[in-house]
Amino acid sequence: MSIAELIIRLVIAFITLLALTRLMGRKEISQMTFFNFVSGIAIGTIGAFLAIDSTLSIRNGVLALIAWSTFTIALGIIDIKSKAIRKVIEGEPRIVIKKGKVMEDELRKVRLDIDALNAKLREKNVFSIADVDYAIFETDGKLSVMKKEIQQTVTRSDLNIQQQHTNVFPTSTLVVSDGQIDKANLEKLNLNEQWLNQQLESAGITSISDVFYA
Repeated sequence: MSIAELIIRLVIAFITLLALTRLMGRKEISQMTFFNFVSGIAIGTIGAFLAIDSTLSIRNGVLALIAWSTFTIALGIIDIKSKAIRKVIEGEPRIVIKKGKVMEDELRKVRLDIDALNAKLREKNVFSIADVDYAIFETDGKLSVMKKEIQQTVTRSDLNIQQQHTNVFPTSTLVVSDGQIDKANLEKLNLNEQWLNQQLESAGITSISDVFYA
């Protein structure tokens, strides 16, 4: 295989994998269920063969990627519409701790030993099984934990503290980037350039062009 052909194959494989991964959606990388694991390995293997295996034609490699991705998308749609199929493909969550008691049979079904369970609990800042009301082992391998009521964090509502309405925005929103005002974001925040200039002046900034990010 010549260097030119290798470069062409690498570019085609990269672009095809990127496009097909975008089509398959974020779930493919955000949730590593059994199905996503198998799908990811298969697509990665096909992409690798397309890039470096000269015995596999570019056409057949691209067609194989498209076919597998189509199969993955189709199963994903079926998975959404059918609970029974979803259970077969991805399995189902398992209750591994109930009322502070370890469910040994469920642990065996998910191939999880007590040390691994304790490690996952520590990741949730839980250091005693006795503090757990319910722990559920999810289909993507994560552990969801509900502490016993006495161990739960106190909230403002528990203390009957009334919410104070302030002008603080809940999330950061870009209003200036590289000296340019983002007017669309200002409008979404119901603010104007006059307000922005006042804020900048209070910070000792006299010119928008001096601002990298606000």
